[in-house]
Amino acid sequence: MRNQMLGRCPICNSGLDVTRLHCPHCDTGIDGRFAVCKFCQLPPEQKAFAEVFIKCRGNIKEVEKELGISYPTVRNRLETLIESLGYQAQPVPKDDPEAREKRKQILEDLNEGKISSEEAIDLLREL
Repeated sequence: MRNQMLGRCPICNSGLDVTRLHCPHCDTGIDGRFAVCKFCQLPPEQKAFAEVFIKCRGNIKEVEKELGISYPTVRNRLETLIESLGYQAQPVPKDDPEAREKRKQILEDLNEGKISSEEAIDLLREL
C-alpha cells in the first residue's frame, strides 16, 4: 500500500513541490520541480467532503443524507472548499430553489411541532 502524498508542509503548512517522479514499471526517474494539484493541498476533511459532493453529483440533499449533516452545514463546507481552492465564493441568492425548499421544510417542521421556534429562527438565519 502506498502512502498518501502530502500537499502541505507538516511543519509550516506551506504548499509543497514534488521534486522527483518515478515509474515503478520501467524504473524511469524524472527530477524537477512539479506543482502539487490544488486538491492534494486540501486538508483531509475537505478532500473527503469534495469526494462525497462529487459522488452525489452536487445534489445537496444527497450530501446531507450521506454525511448526516444539515443543509446550512453542507453549504458552509462547500463555500469553505471553494475558497480553499482559490475561488471567490458566491452568496446563495434568496430565490435559490434549494434554499426556498429548505425554508419551507423548516416552517413545516415548526408547524408540526418537530422543532421549537428558537430552532426554526436559528435555521432560517443560517440560510
